[in-house]
Amino acid sequence: MGAVAIAGATGAALLAAGPAEAASAVQIYRVYYDSPGSDNRSNASLNGEWVQLFNTARTSKQLKGYKLRDKTGYTYTFGSFSLGGRKSVYVHTGKGTNNATHRYWGRSSYVWNNTGDTAYLRYPNGSAADSCSWGRTGSYKYC
Repeated sequence: MGAVAIAGATGAALLAAGPAEAASAVQIYRVYYDSPGSDNRSNASLNGEWVQLFNTARTSKQLKGYKLRDKTGYTYTFGSFSLGGRKSVYVHTGKGTNNATHRYWGRSSYVWNNTGDTAYLRYPNGSAADSCSWGRTGSYKYC
């Protein structure tokens, strides 16, 4: 932003802008938006589509209430889940058993568009934590 000068009746005062908003400790690291093989909506194919989140902090972060969504508005909301420091979690589109490194959306159709889309990560209060966009080429994107 920078500094803003405000002129008053008695002279000019200089107000410094606040500090830049810190990046989220939990970030979108990679999106595999085009699962391998044909898009046949099998659970294996659906689970080949995923988003990898990475906790850049050394300490665990509670993700309860965090939301992962696409441009259309399909939304995955984390239940009570703690992501360890310097650890990753994969959020798969299909069905499966949640554990410390893999979470499952439980959908029977794809979320991420192969022709371009954006993954948004939101804090429980709705504010933006991170995002990652891609275009028409490739099968995955490092963010």
